[in-house]
Amino acid sequence: MQDTATPLIAIVSIGIVLAFLLGFLANRLRVSPLVGYLLAGVAIGPHTPGFVGDAKLAHELAELGVILLMFAVGLHFSPRDLARVRLIAVPGALAQMGAATLLGTLFGLLQGWGLGAGIVFGLSLSVASTVVLLRALQERRILETERGRIAVGWLIVEDIAMVLVLVLLPTIAALAAAENAARPLDIALGAGLVLLKVAAFVAVMLFGGRRFIPWLLHGVAHSGSKELFRLAVFAVALGVAYAAHGLFDVSFALGAFFAGMVLSESQLSQRAAQEALPLRDAFAVLFFVSVGMLFDPGIVLRDPLGVAATVLIVVLGKSAAAYAIVRAFGHSRQTALTISASLAQIGEFSFILAGLGVGLGLLDEPARDLVLAGAILSILLNPAVFFLIESRGLELRPVRAPWVHLRPARPRKVETAPNLPPPPGPAAAPDPDPAPPTTLAGHDVLVGFGRVGGEVGRGLRAAGRPVLVIEERADQAEAARAEGFEVIIGNAADPAVLARANLDAAARLLVTLPEAFEAGQAVEQARRARPDLPILVRAHNEEEVAHLAALGASAVVVAEAELARRFLALSGAPAG
Repeated sequence: MQDTATPLIAIVSIGIVLAFLLGFLANRLRVSPLVGYLLAGVAIGPHTPGFVGDAKLAHELAELGVILLMFAVGLHFSPRDLARVRLIAVPGALAQMGAATLLGTLFGLLQGWGLGAGIVFGLSLSVASTVVLLRALQERRILETERGRIAVGWLIVEDIAMVLVLVLLPTIAALAAAENAARPLDIALGAGLVLLKVAAFVAVMLFGGRRFIPWLLHGVAHSGSKELFRLAVFAVALGVAYAAHGLFDVSFALGAFFAGMVLSESQLSQRAAQEALPLRDAFAVLFFVSVGMLFDPGIVLRDPLGVAATVLIVVLGKSAAAYAIVRAFGHSRQTALTISASLAQIGEFSFILAGLGVGLGLLDEPARDLVLAGAILSILLNPAVFFLIESRGLELRPVRAPWVHLRPARPRKVETAPNLPPPPGPAAAPDPDPAPPTTLAGHDVLVGFGRVGGEVGRGLRAAGRPVLVIEERADQAEAARAEGFEVIIGNAADPAVLARANLDAAARLLVTLPEAFEAGQAVEQARRARPDLPILVRAHNEEEVAHLAALGASAVVVAEAELARRFLALSGAPAG
């Protein structure tokens, strides 16, 4: 059964509902929700009874999901983080990908697929899922450890390599189709032209996009419209991807990756990631659903040995290669086991590459089904791999929590953030009758009345000091008023709101907002309004300290550092 009247609405609605139900069930079973999303696609695919979604529409929705996924990968790509672990991550990832590709190629040749199909199949099995790997590290609280950084750096190298593979795969397809002696020369010229187009696109993005994209988003941010900023983020991701494909003949994925990578150098990157997250997640779910639609579960019965071999290559072959490589570089057994267990699965890029291989005629549908089966089963087995290692007495969790750094931040040039409203939330509606400017003098202006701000405000009042609260959220503004504080409802980054706070007569400004991006906007505007005003603000790490200090903060309180000092004081040790 297929809905021919409203196929787009049908596939989105039914796909999202089924993905939610099966993803929720998978999560309750302590399995990655990705498995639920894939099974939702299987349920509405042509290989199972009942509703059948429109495969063409599903493919186009999946393409949007790929664009937003790659944009997010680019946003989180950090050359600095990769440089810290480059000596192990770069050669290790490339060697492990080579080993997995070789195993997959040999399997393909044994199956009689041919060299091109074997290479694509092997490459599809060589790269791990970003979502699954990060979740596994976060659950074990080792993401910020050395092992976690190596695993993430390893994954970044794999992602970059796969982006290049996606660009060059059409050339591989042409090589596989060569039938005469003259053809290789034409293919070589074509490959050179492709590389020139890619180089031209990269040059345009690095020299032009690096300036234009942050400038554009800063300009939109200064408009003060959250809706326009959110729309601008998606316009950059989709616009650059489409322009890359239309003007330079490179993949949508590569265009989106570079758009995110260029934006990641700006202070707006964190906010851009927040704004892109909801739509990215929605289309990412549809991407996995569309992949599941392509999967024929009958492959498990028709070719059980092939499915078993695929899973063994992913879970044992890749892991063994990664373990040997990490140990060869002199790292501990614990680190090697962490890396090998993290990489014992495949995901997003495997689906993208296998689908492209089928589209180019390099890979047939049964081979793609083996990749999908290997992905689903390896994701299911990944928690068991970690459990097996830990049950043998090899603890992968950190022995102790990382120590809190109490060193002051090194000064560095920090880009000024624009006046952008905070992320969506239960914000207060504009006052129908805005209060006039305060008549307080010698008062403390407190920005934010959350858990920290409330405690600070009550402490200041207990000390006999007049306090004015600036709060944008309706519930917190009402809570402050109920406690007897004078309140101005609005965004502290708005010069008009600060003008009503009478900063010229204020004793100091205390910004207790938890997010450094929002706090920095308030600090910047207050410093412009009154250069000599003492401004106190909170932060969570050294980078935020440097950012807020560059915007004009007089003093920055680091939450983790103060917590560490309190623990030391209670234990009787010197606070250092």
